[in-house]
Amino acid sequence: MSNIVINEATKGIRLPSIPISEIDKDRCWFNPGCALSVTKPEAEHQILALLQAWFGPVKMHNICCHHDPRLPEGSTIINNCAGCDRRFRSLYKGIRTISLWEVLDSIDGLPLPDHTGLRVSVHDSCSYRPKPQVHAAVRSLLRKMKIDIVESEFSGTRSICCGDNFYSHIPIDKVTEMQKKRASQMPCQDVAVYCVSCIKSMAIGGKTPHHMVDLLLDEDTDPQETRIDVYHEAVSRYIDEH
Repeated sequence: MSNIVINEATKGIRLPSIPISEIDKDRCWFNPGCALSVTKPEAEHQILALLQAWFGPVKMHNICCHHDPRLPEGSTIINNCAGCDRRFRSLYKGIRTISLWEVLDSIDGLPLPDHTGLRVSVHDSCSYRPKPQVHAAVRSLLRKMKIDIVESEFSGTRSICCGDNFYSHIPIDKVTEMQKKRASQMPCQDVAVYCVSCIKSMAIGGKTPHHMVDLLLDEDTDPQETRIDVYHEAVSRYIDEH
């Protein structure tokens, strides 16, 4: 796990988001993140279309957060991925970030599917731990979609990593143990997540994951490849190419 994640989480840092009203929509981009682009590329275009229809002239940005975003100072990147949010705002001068969930939750009248009868626990992405406003926006969107929430003991600013961040640092079988342990801490069989890696971890742990993007698009979440070495190799190739 990176030092940025550890420092922000363990030191109790709370990071404010930029006000929606301060976003210059002419310098606003949506970056879906490499994992979503690899696993469900059609979804990034559907979300972009949603933003363009209901928020403003947002443009697509597919440069990976591991590389210079090549955007003018004062630009805002709307992120689907907590890792992208963290890297873009901390590594590149003049780049501001905000989560997709805060933006969508701020839109009055945004059409959302009705998921009445679905009850979920929420696994919060560890890189968003210092941003309780993101946790609140995710839950607000879930409730707007008529989804019941049963919180786990460790959620929000106290969320525990799903295990995936430890890939390449410890043996895969140990990562798998962490993934299963984290999944077992979810009170519900159904778990809402907003990170593609968390999809894998919840599925490995025997839970039924629902990615927020899929819930918004009224689609099922397919865990796809759950061998984390194969999954990470695919993501790494995308990073190298973008």
